[in-house]
Amino acid sequence: MSGSPLLDRHGEALDLFSSHVHAIRADQWHAPTPCTEWSVRDLVNHLVGEQLWVVPLVRDGRTVADVGDAYDGDVLGDDPVGTWDRAMAAAREAFREPGALDRTVHLSGGESAVAAYCAQMTADAIIHAWDLARGIGADDRIPMPLVDFALQELTPYADGLAASGLFDPPVPVPADADAQTKLLAMLGRRA
Repeated sequence: MSGSPLLDRHGEALDLFSSHVHAIRADQWHAPTPCTEWSVRDLVNHLVGEQLWVVPLVRDGRTVADVGDAYDGDVLGDDPVGTWDRAMAAAREAFREPGALDRTVHLSGGESAVAAYCAQMTADAIIHAWDLARGIGADDRIPMPLVDFALQELTPYADGLAASGLFDPPVPVPADADAQTKLLAMLGRRA
């Protein structure tokens, strides 16, 4: 264990997503996902691209402008699983470097604390792990510590998520729905 609850959840989210990446069969890469514009390959490509940004931004202190379009398009190549493994390991290591969470990172929206960036990346990996599980027909249960983390991270922004254009409008659920169902519904996903 890292001794940091944030880094622990980050690692668990990456491990969950990774378990699904490693379960993708050869005939599933073009299967649809709950992210209606993305196939399984597109979804994995998105997460790989996000991981690739971590090292230059967090470890090297570069800006989005410095990196430019280096990670645009298909970054998976001919070995999508291996590419995921390498990008994920490098991102995990960059966030775990001593003092990394105390730094500032330069994102497209301006400066942000690296800890906040890591929290956003963690929530994104959690939600997309569910999307990927759905896309490949795997067990889509999210461990409760990750559900709780994502709810804590995303609930303050719930009212603006659909307006961002990145999420569908929230889905109504019964008041007694479980936490995972409430989380997914908040993000416009039907459990």
